[in-house]
Amino acid sequence: MNIVVSAGGTGGHIYPAIAIINKFKEKDPSVNVLYIGTHNRMEKDIVPKLGFRYEELEIYGFSTRLIMRDIKNLGLINKAKNKCLEFFKEFKPDVVIGAGGYVTFPVIMAAHKMGVPVVIHEQNSIPGKTNKFLARKADLVCVSYENSKKYFAKAKKVCYTGNPCGENALKGPKLSKKSLGLSENKKLVLIVSGSLGSNTINDFFAKVLSYVNDDASYEVLYITGKSYYDDFIKNRSFSKNVKILPYLDNMSGLLQSTDLIISRAGAGTLSEILAVQVPSIIIPSPYVANNHQYYNALDLKNKGVSMMIEEKDLNDKIVYELMNNLLKDNNSEYQKMKDNLHNMDMKNSSEIIYNEIKKVI
Repeated sequence: MNIVVSAGGTGGHIYPAIAIINKFKEKDPSVNVLYIGTHNRMEKDIVPKLGFRYEELEIYGFSTRLIMRDIKNLGLINKAKNKCLEFFKEFKPDVVIGAGGYVTFPVIMAAHKMGVPVVIHEQNSIPGKTNKFLARKADLVCVSYENSKKYFAKAKKVCYTGNPCGENALKGPKLSKKSLGLSENKKLVLIVSGSLGSNTINDFFAKVLSYVNDDASYEVLYITGKSYYDDFIKNRSFSKNVKILPYLDNMSGLLQSTDLIISRAGAGTLSEILAVQVPSIIIPSPYVANNHQYYNALDLKNKGVSMMIEEKDLNDKIVYELMNNLLKDNNSEYQKMKDNLHNMDMKNSSEIIYNEIKKVI
């Protein structure tokens, strides 16, 4: 079997794509994979290291500011589509899978033109422009949130599958608390605002962390983001129950030992929270396209598996008290989130996607 997979730009697109590939490889090690990505984004470094054939396209996202580049991009899209047609004639794919990012546009358009079955995976509750447009060309659209189905009314088939990259937190190497200098006997709160961090969130949580004292029954691991670590720790000191790191390579490996996570509402992080079934307080970023993080978080809040606080409503003392109360033994609200997470059981997303794709093929 030959499969083409395309996704690019961010880990939120790339890692679900890789999870789908891994499931195909698990089911049939002889599967041939062609990954098509951009020439200048993170997938060009990640994917080749995994041993998959990688082909790159020069293509850019459209901008309201870079008019000349947008004009050039129209020609690049057509060139990229023709390049994909050549790839497909040689590779002869049985299915083409797009997992988001503007790079998927020429890939899916070329597949549709050649009559190759097309599958799209959408990670966010509100889909991006590319996936919304391409859905009408798709034989199957897989969504991570049930409430996303309404955006794909023109698709032939829409299936609620969840996000497969959450399984990385279950299948990857576990990271012990001891290896980070944390206690194995205390509860752990993990606070993270994304790989790059956020100055606004860091300033806010500096206040929250200042309330955590040496007598606390839990520890806090705070991830500042690489760009903000030096400024964050400068002229600041915290309790022995607070540990500050700039970045954590294997954050998903620590989630199984985490009792509460406070984070942004990126699709990848939320999928891992669901897979590992860890209660959470979600602070969606208001600075993303279509405010999709808000709707990602709202879906989990409505399912009773997470609490959501909008950035505009942040209050350091309230967040501290909420964190304290949730970590008390036998807290009913915490236990309710745990029960609801267990009932969702989002551990087999890649299996569901694999089976649905096989039906399409």
